[in-house]
Amino acid sequence: MAINRRQLGVIIGGVVVLALVGGGIGVAVAVANNGTASAEATPDGSTEEQLAASVEFDLTSKNVDGRPQLDPVPEAVAALKAGGFTPVEPGKLTVAQTVKGGQPPLVFAASDDNTTPLGSEADFAQLIADGLGLEYNPVAVDWADWPLGIQSGKYDLITNNVTVTEERKELYDFASYRVDLLGFYVKSDSAIESIAGPEDIAGLTIIVGSGTNQEKILLTWNEELEADGKEPATLVYYDDTAAANLAVQSGRADANFEPNASGAYAAAATGETKLVGTVSGGWPATADIAAATKKGNGLIDAVNIVLDYAIENGQYDEILDRWGLDSERVEKSEINPPGLPKS
Repeated sequence: MAINRRQLGVIIGGVVVLALVGGGIGVAVAVANNGTASAEATPDGSTEEQLAASVEFDLTSKNVDGRPQLDPVPEAVAALKAGGFTPVEPGKLTVAQTVKGGQPPLVFAASDDNTTPLGSEADFAQLIADGLGLEYNPVAVDWADWPLGIQSGKYDLITNNVTVTEERKELYDFASYRVDLLGFYVKSDSAIESIAGPEDIAGLTIIVGSGTNQEKILLTWNEELEADGKEPATLVYYDDTAAANLAVQSGRADANFEPNASGAYAAAATGETKLVGTVSGGWPATADIAAATKKGNGLIDAVNIVLDYAIENGQYDEILDRWGLDSERVEKSEINPPGLPKS
């Protein structure tokens, strides 16, 4: 999400409350000593009447009530029947998701019961189930367990930030619904406006995860800089997100290069960072995030129809807006799009 409106957020009773104003923060929502929310004008003199919009990330199970709704899509229901798909549980769409241990905005357990799946991936699963005329039946799994579970027919589908790869396409069918992006995030008042390639990182100190694709990209860019006689970026590594954020805020690092979804959520929830550039998660190749099911089981055509219907009718954008993932939007869902090449 390109942050063109500064955002400020605090967590009140499990709800991240944001105050958004075009061009600046108009009203900051603060937590008083008694735990109630109060509005304070910002130094630029903005008043409550100038508040353009308020957005909330509800991290409790009540968040389910705000999910976009969808009636069964006749074409999808017909495709489901024509494909001969048989659900694991009659009348239900059993969806594998890494609920526990997950992080906003993708999929995670509600803060009040540590069970209810929340996040964009849970919203998409619910929407798909609705469109198919089935009951959404989430099942918490560890990431390492979903591939065998899908192959064995233990689960019908997974919506869990799964990237399409050519290797995975041999075993699963995919219907895409997001672009896989990595993002460069800097301090909100940073002078850095854009990072799009090697020349933009010259001399910068950048936080990156060890052994990640982000690190591989930066190392490749540094090689190009050094070959051109330019100063490479300094890569630094932190064990936890809080330490990384503090490094950016204190000026010990210029930018954090991370999965865009988590960076976008943090930017929206705190207002402390802004997005200045994105890179495909499969750089130099492009990559898609998709719903995955067992290959040839007759489900994917119907899923694709539901996703395209939601894209055309607005429910899709509602989900992206709910979780700050506007920059990962696709124009249409594709069945088995080109995947990342085999390693």
